[in-house]
Formats: sequence, C-alpha cells, structure tokens
Amino acid sequence: MRLGIVRGKVVLSRLDPSLVGTRFLIVEPVTSQGLAAKDGTGGGKQLIVADHLAPAEGQFIAFVEGREAANPYWPGRAPVDAYCSLLVDKVDYHPSGASRQDTSQTKSGVDHMRDRRVSS
Repeated sequence: MRLGIVRGKVVLSRLDPSLVGTRFLIVEPVTSQGLAAKDGTGGGKQLIVADHLAPAEGQFIAFVEGREAANPYWPGRAPVDAYCSLLVDKVDYHPSGASRQDTSQTKSGVDHMRDRRVSS
C-alpha cells in the first residue's frame, strides 16, 4: 500500500463491463521527500487508480497495486492495476533522525494520520 495525492480524474468513452460504476483518478504517489516537505507535493510518477470512495482533488489516499487491486471486484475479474483502498485523514511523518514535534495542530495543507484505536 502506498500514499498518493489525487490530482484529477479520467473520463472514459468506452469501458469494460466489469468496471461499470468505477471512477478513475489521476494519482501522484507521495515520496518520503514529499512527506518531509509537508507542502502537498507528491514527487512520484502519476498513475491511474480505480476508485469507489470519491476522494476530492488534492486529498491524500492510500492505494494498492497488483493483484490486490482487483480484490474489490471478486468473485469477478476486472482489468485493474491500482485501487484506492482508503481516504487518509492525517499523516504523521517523522523522518529517521528527526525529533518529534507536537502534531496536535494541522500543518499547512497536509493532514497528519492519527492513531485510531478501537475500544472493545
């Protein structure tokens, strides 16, 4: 699973029947340098990602690639190489060797992923 930033969407004029109802996003993968910059830059090579979650343009998402990307279409088969698997609320990135800062406030334009604990 990798992090990416939604940069746009793709509109198809023809579609494989197994993909009816699927949106296609242009996603820029986020590199460690992009996370460290905390300015909303991605830094990776853009790719097309299948989606059912409807993220906004500029939003952070997590996506899977390879065979796992087609799992949401099981038991059918779909020609999908990347799939948006979650919408990222916050990112809390601390490069190795860097001191931890207070992450209770949102940084400019980049949210930080917070721990989500489920109580039983």
